Amino acid sequence: MATKDAAKTASVEDLSFEVALRELEDIVARLEQGQVDLEDSIALYERGNALKAHCEQKLKSAELRLEKIVLGPDGPTGSEPVAL
Repeated sequence: MATKDAAKTASVEDLSFEVALRELEDIVARLEQGQVDLEDSIALYERGNALKAHCEQKLKSAELRLEKIVLGPDGPTGSEPVAL
């Protein structure tokens, strides 16, 4: 559990997409339960917002990388948009 707690205090920018998404899901679940006091709810919301932005940036970066890879019969031939 120490690894999970360490991830929650780590800088959002240092988290992998998967770890950030898991933490964001945990935050949403806690907020939906309504068992968190106001100050903690605000802090969780702020962290969740940062995690959401981080995940969106990671997804956009992956999408751009995929757009660069278009395989033709002789290997990569150019760039085309990828529908995700």
